[in-house]
Amino acid sequence: MEKENREHKDSLFVDLFYQDETAKKNLLSLYNALHDTNYEDETIIRKVKIDDVLYKNFKNDISCEVNGLVLVFGEHQSTINRNMPLRCLMYVGRAYEQLVDSKARYRTTLVKIPTPEFYVFYNGEKEQPLEQVLTLSDAFMNPVGENSVELKVKVININSDKAHGILDKCGILREYSQFISMVRKYSEEESAIKKAIKECIEKGILADYLKRKGSEVENMLIAEYSYEEDMQVKLQEGIWQGITLSADIFQMVKKNPDLANVQIAENLGCSVEDVESTRKMFGI
Repeated sequence: MEKENREHKDSLFVDLFYQDETAKKNLLSLYNALHDTNYEDETIIRKVKIDDVLYKNFKNDISCEVNGLVLVFGEHQSTINRNMPLRCLMYVGRAYEQLVDSKARYRTTLVKIPTPEFYVFYNGEKEQPLEQVLTLSDAFMNPVGENSVELKVKVININSDKAHGILDKCGILREYSQFISMVRKYSEEESAIKKAIKECIEKGILADYLKRKGSEVENMLIAEYSYEEDMQVKLQEGIWQGITLSADIFQMVKKNPDLANVQIAENLGCSVEDVESTRKMFGI
């Protein structure tokens, strides 16, 4: 059994597709759904363990090697992060460190590596398209050159009401989506997760899994939603702090137009870059 990493908490998605005793079976089902295959041998799945690259302190991503591919899966329950291609680039680099022999990298003969594929499963409440593709090149400062690297992340909306075709092909992903929808159904009530677990068991949704791990699932979801709320609060706080700082810089420049940027930064306890960007924004 892998040693538990106490530095982060696993999401329900990670437990279902990476940690649980049925994880390899679930991963194989997901692989088959994405590639229109019908493999049944779970031993072709090799789980790849990478920590703290896509998410900090809360693990919501998994990766595996299968049939000459290295697959990276992430899950979002809030908004789509446009920096996911950059994170995936860093992620797959770490994965190749595990998958490719360190000595082989320096040989003159070509080293064959698993082909990378990147997916994000969106399960949030905000409206998003059924599918979209995020590209690394969107973040480039200069136009893409012929020697530039490209990385694409396919974002798939797995909300039950969207009825993406992958939900018909992968039963475990469909039931996971239905379970999350059930939790949201009871979200305004007391003991929402307990009620969702009870109803899903009665309806045969993740029934065996929830019977085995009901209390663990409850703890995972509480941690997951607490993390999401915490991130939203920090985001809002960050936006407000940025607005307040910009206002302070604006007022100081107006009162003391001869002050150098470095002096303003020292007075307000911010960076020179903050001052420069604010002056540029307001044209002062």
